Amino acid sequence: MGRRGSRRGQAVDGLLLLDKPVGPTSHFACEGVRRALEAQKAGHTGTLDPMASGLLEICLGRATRLVPFLQADHKTYEATLRLGQGTDTLDAEGEVIVTDPAAWVAGVDAARFAACLPAFLGSIEQRPPAFSAIKVDGQRLHALARAGEVVEAPLRIVEIHELELVSAAAPDFTFRVRCGKGTYVRSLGRDIAAALGGHGHLVALRRLANGARRVDEAVTLDEVKAEPATALGRVLSLADAVAHLPTLELAHAALDDVRHGRPFQVPVTAALPLARVLDGEGRLLALVSVSGEGEGKVERGFPPAAP
Repeated sequence: MGRRGSRRGQAVDGLLLLDKPVGPTSHFACEGVRRALEAQKAGHTGTLDPMASGLLEICLGRATRLVPFLQADHKTYEATLRLGQGTDTLDAEGEVIVTDPAAWVAGVDAARFAACLPAFLGSIEQRPPAFSAIKVDGQRLHALARAGEVVEAPLRIVEIHELELVSAAAPDFTFRVRCGKGTYVRSLGRDIAAALGGHGHLVALRRLANGARRVDEAVTLDEVKAEPATALGRVLSLADAVAHLPTLELAHAALDDVRHGRPFQVPVTAALPLARVLDGEGRLLALVSVSGEGEGKVERGFPPAAP
C-alpha cells in the first residue's frame, strides 16, 4: 500500500481507477494523481512493479480507509512468460542467471504449456521473489538482494482461481490468471517454467481487474495530468467504491448504533462477513460484519467529512 500523510489541498474523497503505464513506480503514479487533483491524501490498493501496467486503484482522502478492504479482492492479470532464461528478479528487469538449451525451448508448444496449468489451480504453495517488498527479520528482501545477500523468502499459501493460456509464440507464452491476495505472478511464471522442465521470466505483466473493477474503466496518468477537472469527475464515491458489497438495511435504532461505532442487532440468521451501510442520502456510513446470531459489528466507520 502506498499512503501519504495529510497535506494542504482540496478534500477529494473517493476512488480513482488508474491505468498505470510501464515505467513509473506505483508510488510515483499515486503521487502524480494526488498532485494533479490537489488532494490532501492518497494511497493505492496494491503495488504494480515498474515493468507492469494496468489497474492501479488510487484511494483519495477518506477513501484511504478502504485500502485494506479493497486489497482483499481477487486480481486478474495477463502475463507473458519467456521460456529459456531465468533472471534474478524473475522478470525482464533482472540479470540472466541461467539459460536453457534451445532444444528444450523448442520442445514446448501451446498444448504442452496449457496441459501443465491445471496443477496450479486452487490453494498452492508459492515462494515470493528474492526481489520483493516482503520483510524477513525486519528487512525488505529487495534491499537484502541488492546488497548481495541471498535470503530465501518463506513459502506462503496463495489462491489461484483461474489460469489459462491466451496465446503462444515460442519462446513467449501469454497466460491470464485470476488470483487471491499476496500472489506473485513473477513466481507463478517461474514455477510454470519449472514444471515444464526449465526456466523462464516475465517480459510483460498487466493487471486487468481488481475484483469487479476493470482496467477498461480506468483513466491514464497522462489524462489525469492534462485534464484534472475531467479526472475528478471520474472519481467514484465511497459508496460506489464498495458497490460490490451487499447493502445492509437497518432500522433507525441500529443505524444510530452504527453511526456511533457501537455493536448492533439485526434479524438475520446467516453470517455476513462484510457489508456496507448507507445513510439516508446514499453515502457510505460504515462497513460492517454480522454474525449468524445477528450480532453486528462496525469494521470501519466513515463519519461525514468536516465542513
